[in-house]
Amino acid sequence: MDKIKQRKIILDGHKLAWHKERIEAWLRGERIAPITIDCALTRRCTYNCVYCYGKLQKNDEKIMTEDAIFRFLDNAAEIGVKAISFVSDGESTCSPYLYEAIKRGKKNGLDMALGTNGFLLKDEKLEEVLPNLTYLRFNISAGEPKRYSEIHGVSERCFYKVINTIKKAVEIKKKNNLPVTLGIQMVLMPQFAHQILPFALLGKKLGVDYAVIKHCSDDENGSLGIDYNKYFDLVDLLKEAEELSDKNYLVKAKWSKILSGGKRKYSQCYGPPFILQISGSGLVAPCGSLFNNRYKKFHIGNIVDTPLKELWQSERYWKVMDYLASNKYDAKTMCGTLCLQHKVNEFLWDLKHGNAVLKEPKGETPLHINFV
Repeated sequence: MDKIKQRKIILDGHKLAWHKERIEAWLRGERIAPITIDCALTRRCTYNCVYCYGKLQKNDEKIMTEDAIFRFLDNAAEIGVKAISFVSDGESTCSPYLYEAIKRGKKNGLDMALGTNGFLLKDEKLEEVLPNLTYLRFNISAGEPKRYSEIHGVSERCFYKVINTIKKAVEIKKKNNLPVTLGIQMVLMPQFAHQILPFALLGKKLGVDYAVIKHCSDDENGSLGIDYNKYFDLVDLLKEAEELSDKNYLVKAKWSKILSGGKRKYSQCYGPPFILQISGSGLVAPCGSLFNNRYKKFHIGNIVDTPLKELWQSERYWKVMDYLASNKYDAKTMCGTLCLQHKVNEFLWDLKHGNAVLKEPKGETPLHINFV
């Protein structure tokens, strides 16, 4: 087995501990650059997934041009961002600039990643794009064609196209001995329980590095109707899926969120200065939960109109960040559930309140440390 696969992949947790110098700067009150930025290159998507949080994130859309995207990637590297993941409220394969954007970011010294449904991902582009990616994750919430069609709101032919693309990516990775990590992800709603094992078995058959099963996020109003208590009934099935893991393949359920009941232990939100999110419209907001137009008081600006560096340096940016970290904001009642920054928030909350000590992490450095 190669050395890449021997290193740990953290799929349920965070990697903030490997960025001690930035945490220390934040604790001193310094204005830090994000370590990771999650963004999309468009809000468009060809799928209609039943659990889509993107439908709850509508805002004033602007077109992410090639110039705007390249300027953003240049600015990100300049201010000290370490990683960009094209994962947000749109399907970035709908953008004609995706492949060049990945290469531009990599050339700038950024770790680049892509999360996609895979349908529009061009097989003929895999040879040139895979060497520039730290990871490529396919979002597949069913292991069988019929249920895939129903859950993702597309025809069954999409399932077969995506499967073939994954096979091609695995083939290219092995042929060229590439370090890119290939994975599949299931967004689990309780009513998808019958697809847990087919999903895990599919990943094993395809030869990807991992299959992760995650919770489904909802907004503070419960718009998607997730009953988090029903996840507790799925423990045995999830454990059975995890037992399919072997030395070359990891199946992992995000237990800490799946069994959280959708609850938070922290009141303030400290995570966005470390992990920033940008909408496919170009909107810069602290997190995806606040993209919708009804949260305009949290909106910082748009990278189509204003360079990221200027937005990051602005008083508006830090006013919003400081408000989220203040006693005026209560993440327990004013946030959507189980957000991207959740695990980082738990860690920083404990750190701020004396329940954790900042120290050098032990053991071998895990994969993808810049995607905190």
